[in-house]
Formats: sequence, C-alpha cells, structure tokens
Amino acid sequence: MSNNSGEQGLHKSVINWYPGHMAKTKRLIKEKIDLIDVVYELVDSRIPYSSKIVDIDDLISNKKRILIMTKYDLCDKEETQKWIEYYENLGYKVITANLKSSDFVDKLIKLTHELMEESQRERINKGLKEKDIKVLVMGIPNVGKSTLINKLAKRNATTTGNTPGVTKTLSFIKTNSNIILLDSPGMLWPKLDNQEVSLNLASMSAIKSEILPVDDVAVFILKKLNTYYPKLLKERYNIDELTDDFSFIYDKIGKKIGALIRGGEVDYDKVSLTIINDIKNEYIKGITFDRR
Repeated sequence: MSNNSGEQGLHKSVINWYPGHMAKTKRLIKEKIDLIDVVYELVDSRIPYSSKIVDIDDLISNKKRILIMTKYDLCDKEETQKWIEYYENLGYKVITANLKSSDFVDKLIKLTHELMEESQRERINKGLKEKDIKVLVMGIPNVGKSTLINKLAKRNATTTGNTPGVTKTLSFIKTNSNIILLDSPGMLWPKLDNQEVSLNLASMSAIKSEILPVDDVAVFILKKLNTYYPKLLKERYNIDELTDDFSFIYDKIGKKIGALIRGGEVDYDKVSLTIINDIKNEYIKGITFDRR
C-alpha cells in the first residue's frame, strides 16, 4: 500500500469513458428532443456539482427543466442546501427526492404541470385538448432515474439496480398524471479530466469499479471523511485521524473488518472494496463531497 494513492495517483491521468451506448444516447436525444416538453435533470445530492452532465444544455436547448436532487436522504443536508440555493439562483426549479419514499412525487407532478400551464392554455384557446406532457429523464449512471420513473408510473416500468449502466435504450413510459416519461441511459462526458469530479463520481458508484484503481477511490473517500466527517471515520473504521502512512491505516481497518489472508496479513484490495461498498450500501451516509 503506497501513501501516494488517491488524489495524487490520479492527477497525471485523464480517464476516457465513453461506451458506445452513451454516444448512441446523445444521438437519440437530439433526434427526439423536439418531441419533449420538459426535462427532468437528476443529480446526486451528495455530489450536486460532480454529477451534473456538463454538456446537457447542448442536448436539451431551451427546454423547460426541473433539477431533481436524488438520494436526498443520504446527503449532508446543510451542505447540499448551499447547492440548492446556488442552482435556484441560476434560475433552476429544484426538487429534492428520497427515492425510497414517494413523498416528492405529488410535488414533482404539480411543478411539471405548472411549467406547462401557459402552453396548455394556448391549446385550449385554440379549441384543442390539453396534451400529454412528454418528459425526458436524464442523469449520470446510478443517479436513480429508473427508480424515479417507477415511482411516477406507480409500477415497475423499468429495471433498477445500484450499479451504473442498467438502462441501455430510450423508451417512453406512460403515467396516470398526463405525463409520458422518456427514460434514457446514464450519461457521462467523453473525458473525465477533472480529478476531483472523477473521484467523486467513483465514490458514489457512478463509474464502474474497474474504471479507476480501487485504492485511489478508497483513499479519496477516507480523506474526505477525515476532512469533513471525522466522526463517521471514527465510528466506521475506528480511525481518529489519517496519517501519511496508509499502510498503517489499511492494516488497522483490515484487522477491524476481518479482511485478512493467510498468515494474518491484511487484504488491501478487500479493504478498498469495503470502503467503497460502505457508501454504495449506505452504511456511510449524511455526506456531501462537493463543496460550495
């Protein structure tokens, strides 16, 4: 275990991450965008900046938009509130969502219809019926798009999973609220050349584990906890404070969680995966890594 893991290890590299289905998704969105009335843009409440698709404005043009901060039950609400205010000041309509609950659904439906009031009124004045509102659901991998759609549709209309890349194609899904949803696969940008953003995405399982060295991601998580959430670091791993000797830190964590191999040596890979999975499995929550 080297004490050069984490941020320093990634600093010299640019991650190229652009699977074919993501390129295809961009093309399909551009083809269908004229059919769309409103865009639901999902971001992870724990990384409200890092999880925002960087070129989304090029794809959706001037469409009406609602920014939905998912996994709100897992974030540090005080820190995430700063991002809510930041985006609201930029003119965004922002809704927070705990995807384990349906409490946000009525508010989201109401806001969606409010955004379309003028357009619907114009149709009525022309003697036309109100139209079904077509909504494009967009976000990075593993941000909760499929779960949100299932909540709105009140059925298992899409497959969900706590790993990136479950949805592969675009498909329209009807709801009972005069809203038709267009699900889309998780999207990332061609080059992840921002070190902090890349590691934030990996920490929240938006990037598949093989894209980045697991040691880099795990050490990054430990450093974030040490800086912002020392109480969680102590409670989860019995670490009072990080030192530059990560071999010592990993040995201590490995012995605590029983990540041992023959001869009593610590399995460093297992320690790294455990740290990452502790966030993925929601054993560590109440955290926001992006800071205003």
